[in-house]
Formats: sequence, structure tokens, C-alpha cells
Amino acid sequence: MTQLMGRPIVEVPGELGARPVLADVLTGVRTALLGLAVVAVPVLGLWVVTPFADDGAAGAVRLAGVLWLLGHGAPVLRGAADAPLTVTPLLLGLLVVAQLYRAGARVAARRGPRPRWSGPPAVWCGYCAVAVAVVAHCSGAGLFRARVLPDVLVVTVLAAAATAAGARTARRAGGGHGLSGVRRPASRWRVPARVPAWARPDGGAAAVRMAALAAGAGLVASGAAVLAVAAVVDAVDGSGQAMAALGVGPAAVAGLVLLSVALLPNAVVWGAAYALGPGFAVGEGTAVAPGGTVLGPVPDFPLFALVAEPGAGGWRLAACLLPALAGVAPALLLGRAAAEGATRPGARATDGRPSGAGAPWHPVATGVAVLAAALLTGAAAAVLGWLSGGALAGGRMAQLGPVPWWTGLAAAGWVAAVAVPGALLVRARALGRPWGGPLGGALARPTGRGVVAGGVIEGGTAEGGVADGRSGTEEPEAPMPTGAGTALAGIALVRTARVGTALAGRTRRAALLLRVRAYAVVLRLGTPDGGAGGTDGDGGAGATDGADGAVSAPGPAN
Repeated sequence: MTQLMGRPIVEVPGELGARPVLADVLTGVRTALLGLAVVAVPVLGLWVVTPFADDGAAGAVRLAGVLWLLGHGAPVLRGAADAPLTVTPLLLGLLVVAQLYRAGARVAARRGPRPRWSGPPAVWCGYCAVAVAVVAHCSGAGLFRARVLPDVLVVTVLAAAATAAGARTARRAGGGHGLSGVRRPASRWRVPARVPAWARPDGGAAAVRMAALAAGAGLVASGAAVLAVAAVVDAVDGSGQAMAALGVGPAAVAGLVLLSVALLPNAVVWGAAYALGPGFAVGEGTAVAPGGTVLGPVPDFPLFALVAEPGAGGWRLAACLLPALAGVAPALLLGRAAAEGATRPGARATDGRPSGAGAPWHPVATGVAVLAAALLTGAAAAVLGWLSGGALAGGRMAQLGPVPWWTGLAAAGWVAAVAVPGALLVRARALGRPWGGPLGGALARPTGRGVVAGGVIEGGTAEGGVADGRSGTEEPEAPMPTGAGTALAGIALVRTARVGTALAGRTRRAALLLRVRAYAVVLRLGTPDGGAGGTDGDGGAGATDGADGAVSAPGPAN
């Protein structure tokens, strides 16, 4: 058994190696049948354990086909009145997209005597052949009925998009199944040439995508947190409406649990819309939002039982804090990227740093990157809100889920409001630039050492001085004399010089002049023996170290 675990479930015959197109078509057929099996096995299992089944095995297979089509986002009709059913179980949709994506990556990475892009179209043809057969089987009379043209169109478009995405990933990765390999470096932002360089983040496309993914993950986590809190509240308050909606009997309980699991991602998206503020609808004329809930009669379904009771928001307004937390991750990512700048080979900063190090983004470019990530997040939230909703039946239940464009605007606004100032703050701290006005330099701790009149300065140059090659913005620390009677005066004068330097604009020349004058005043005050200076450091106020040109502290009095 251990030797069979690494082999695929359905192996393409070896004699098809000379006919790769046919092998790719069979790969598409296998992908469709595998997705059908994932849906059909639980449905047939429930049909077996149901004591009083109204339909036979053919009806169970038909129901599995309808659920498989719903997983693609295809609309179906329900009942004799042909009520629309357009709610997509997002868990089944994720499974379908993952299978098609992997199939496209596998055939694109396969080597053989065929054109470069012949594999994905062949997979698409095999998959669509199975889909057409399923639609034809489910289009007859019954409890659920497929709509031929819309269903075939939706399945073919989704299959083409997912397969092409997988093939493109495999080609870019240079082999494998599209899940590994070295990717090509991200290209520059394609912006008009008239846009100034300081307004575009150099090499920031990958950082923007990662920030948008992080923000989207934060919003999904917010929706999951809202759903978990609703379940806990339903269990703690003693009502137990969600458990009561499961019904009685093992078959009914198992069926509702499986259906709830398939719709669980939909509930998470609805929870995210609730946390964002716009909320969602459970029927026409209803609204479920932190500001208040307006409900009508709803079906007995476990997820519907978790909806908040009608009334004012109250403590439920605390859910609006969750999207603010979701904006922290993109702020950190883009703030660090703005401080580090471009990292592509061949990139050279404007301040003379080595090639590949990159230049920090301008604050305007940082804001542009954050806004781009916010727009991507808002677009993704709008699409998910549209996919998670739909119609459950005619009449009141024709409107379920969040309003897509309201959800997208709220998501983009929350991310931009939190991530723009957050990214600028992270950028400033990473670059070591203090915030504040003219006193900002005085609040920063100087780290260099310096000498006037021909000395060496680390972190800057003075008039007549020589720089050691390291850049800096803080003034060098001036040495303090230690003679008796001069300590307090020296401390006061040097501190006064520092504050005066900051208020004067923090220029190096002004700083050095003020400190030299303060030092001269301290020397005039004298030491206990009245010595004013010297060269050997024994009895004078100061000595000069000839090794490195630094002014040393005055020696103790004899």
C-alpha cells in the first residue's frame, strides 16, 4: 500500500505518450469527474441512510450534478414555479478552481512534442465535455433544473480562466506544477512617463500585491471572528437556535451539517461585511449591520439562526474595530518596503548607495502604494460579496448577502484610513528620521564624535574637517571638562548650545560654533589651580591627542 500512495488516482495510459493532446483531454475529463465524485459521494451516502427517500439513486445523482454546477456559480431553477437559485457554495467553488488550476499547471509543465500552449486548451475541452453532459442530464423535469445556456457559459468561462492561470504560473515558474520554482523578478510599475519619479514606488508592484493579500486575509479573519462570536453567543444565551434548526434524525442532521459546511465561506464573507459596516441582507427589506438589525421570517437553517436579533446595535458596534486591525499588516509591509526601496538587480539609489540596494520611496509614493493596495482589497471584497450572495427562491428570499459595491468601498476605506498613516510612520522609524518640529534633532541621541579645525568627524564634516565615509545627520558629541567648579556651568552651557542649535535649524556649522564657544567659556572659568590650558594633559585644561585628532577631556588638576 505504501508504494501506491504517491501515484495518481487515475493514470493516463502509457501508450498515449505519442499523442499528448489526447492525454491532456483525458486530464480535463479526470479533473471534472474527480470534482463530481467529491460532491456525489456524500449525497449518495445520505440517500442510503435516509429511511424514507422520495427519489431513487437517479435523483441523488441529479442532485449531485446540480450542486456541482452551483459550485461553478451557475444558476439553477427550483420547484414547479422555477424559482431562481443563484447562491454559490464558495467551498465547492474553491475546490473547483483549485482542481482546474492544478490541472492547467500540470499540463503546462509537461515536456513533450507539442506546441507550447496546446495543453491548457485540451484540458479545457475535456472538462467542458463533462460539464455539457451534466447540464444535459440536469435540465429535465425535477425538483432542481439546470438552465442550459447560462450554465454552460458560466462553466466554460470559469474553466478557461482557472486553467489559463495555472498554466501561466507554471510557465513563469519554469517547471513543476506551478507551486515551486524561481519566479521572475517583478517588473516596474507601468505608469505614464509624465508622472514624476517621486510619485511612483520603484519596484513596488510585488509589495502592493502582498499588502493587498495581507489586508484580504485580515478581513477574512474579521469575518471568521464575527461568526465565532455569534456561535458562542447563541450557545451561551441558552436559545440554541442553531442546534434546533438541525432537525431530528441522523440523515437530516448530517445533511444540514454538510450543507452548512459548504456555505461556511459564504457566512465568513457575510461576517466580514458586517464588521466593515454595510452588513448584509437576509431577504428583501432586511438589513443586518452593527448599527441595527431589521429582519423578517427566515428559513430554519443553522447559519440563519446565528443572525443577531432585531434591534439597535449597542455592543455590536465593537465589531467595527476588526477591520482597523486588518489594516495593520499592509501598513507594516508597505512601510518596510518604502524604507528599503527597490531591491532589483541594477537598481541604484540617488544617494550613491551600491547597486541593488535601492532608494527609499518618497512619502507620496508610499501613499500611492498604500492606496493601490486598498483599491485591490476593495475590488476583491466586492467580488467576494457578489459571489457569496444571490437568490434562494422567489419573493422575499430573492436577495441574500451583502451589497457588493458598498462592501468594496468600505473595505478600501478602512484599509486606506489605517494603512496610509501606519505605513508612513513605519517608513520614518525604519529610516531613523524622528518625527516632530525643530526639536526633532535634539530628541535624537547623537552617535558620532567630531573635531573642529582639521579633526575627523564621524557622521558629517565640519569646516576644515575630513569625513570618514559614513553619513549621518546628528551633530558630534562635545567632550565635557571635569575641573572643580566648572561641571555645573559646563553642563548648562553645552545643553543650552544643543537646544539653540536645534532652534537655529540644526545646521552643522552653527552647532560646532555654539559648542566651541561654550567650551571656551568653560575654559575661562578655570580650574582649581587656575590653569587655562596645556599640551601634555597633566595640569592644563585640555590636551590634544595627535593620533586621531580628537579633542580629549581636560585632565585633573595637580
